[in-house]
Amino acid sequence: MTNSEKDIPLFVDLDGTLLKTDTMFEAMLLLLKKNIFYCLSLLLWLAKGRANLKYQLSNRIDIPVADLPLNTEFLKYLQKQKKNNREVILISASSQKAVDQVKNHMKIFDAAFGSDANVNLKGQTKLEKIKKLTGGKSFAYAGNSRDDTVIWNEASQVIIVNCGVKAINSEKFESALSFDPPEPILGQLLRSVRPHQWLKNLLVFIPLILSHQISDTALIAALFVTFISFSLCASSFYLLNDLFDLAHDRNHLTKFNRPFASGNLSIVTGLIAGPCLFILGAITAFYLPFNFLIIFFTYGLINFAYSFYLKKIFMLDVIVLAFLYTLRIIAGAESIELQTTSWLLGFSFSLFLGLAMVKRVAELFNVISAGNENIEGRAYSKDHMSFLSVTGILSTAVAIGIFAFYITDPKTTQLYAAPLILWAIFPLLSYLLFRIWKNALEGKVSEDPVLFALTDHVGQILVVGCGFILWLAS
Repeated sequence: MTNSEKDIPLFVDLDGTLLKTDTMFEAMLLLLKKNIFYCLSLLLWLAKGRANLKYQLSNRIDIPVADLPLNTEFLKYLQKQKKNNREVILISASSQKAVDQVKNHMKIFDAAFGSDANVNLKGQTKLEKIKKLTGGKSFAYAGNSRDDTVIWNEASQVIIVNCGVKAINSEKFESALSFDPPEPILGQLLRSVRPHQWLKNLLVFIPLILSHQISDTALIAALFVTFISFSLCASSFYLLNDLFDLAHDRNHLTKFNRPFASGNLSIVTGLIAGPCLFILGAITAFYLPFNFLIIFFTYGLINFAYSFYLKKIFMLDVIVLAFLYTLRIIAGAESIELQTTSWLLGFSFSLFLGLAMVKRVAELFNVISAGNENIEGRAYSKDHMSFLSVTGILSTAVAIGIFAFYITDPKTTQLYAAPLILWAIFPLLSYLLFRIWKNALEGKVSEDPVLFALTDHVGQILVVGCGFILWLAS
């Protein structure tokens, strides 16, 4: 650092610059997580201006600043500047309370200035504040958005953080320092909607396969629309869950790197994309029978309740997950107006109840391995490991028993030329499910047992074997 730079105070923006996230939206999510009906209050506060909104949020929410994602390259630069005794000042449109919290936590800023109930410290208003603080002398400024251009135009030193330089159209920025280039939005959004999880929605094809109408192209087309509708809906709630689980994900062994938790994808993007995906799914659902439309909105309502409340209730969360899986099969049947047997639905519910408990056991295993006591955001602790294991294995055994009744039901046997061959599935299915449990109890299963079964080579062979036996029996 040159002597001239050392003598120039460095003003640093907070949201998107020092932090990868936006404290206002972080506070909004925390408030809505407390009570979803605060959404009405947010609209009223915003009607009086963004400054008022930030002020009202700061009065109700304490942001966990220690967990917020940082632009690490820029942070190292700031630490070096501080070590060289350069004056570093935090100045942001965030609430004064938020900037004070960050200043007190990081210990690298000489002062901190934020918005109050009447003044939103952004753009031209921020520039005027800087000029007042410096007495019109030279200053350096670090920012991340087009709103900062008016300040950069007056700064002696320009520092661009978490922002594509091409977004700033001025010759002055050719010599600017640049840190932490942003991740491609589309790539991060694609990660967040989890297209690999759409494999679960293939369950909608089960009624068609079991009714031996797989060659009917009209029915296949209807189920493809069903699959798309459910996948869009599911992805919208993956985004919602990630947004409202930020604190949990940032302290998780593996989920801390998710796009929203890491700050690589903005909260605003999620708040826009989530509802849009749900609306697209609903529009798609209107092309299907009315009964499916009812199931679609039921699925969405239950998912919404699960995201905000049900997932925190002991055992009710896994029951809800099992029901949502079974609802996919019901949706598939309703889309092509087929009847499903009670044995099939009973088998599905018991099977996925067991797998949901595998998921919790796998999570607990990871938590215990890390030296913790419970799963954050869930009602489970290491004391529940034995209960979940026994109950889950019992549910799996019930599913296998129900499968035996299903393949002997006259409604089932009449669909097959050689129904006795179906019994060959029995040992394969038993081995597959109990193998998942064995691996889970040994800590070898990821927190998604369905994906484990599909990616495990032995599991793949067993699934293909079951499909071959179904074809042979037909």
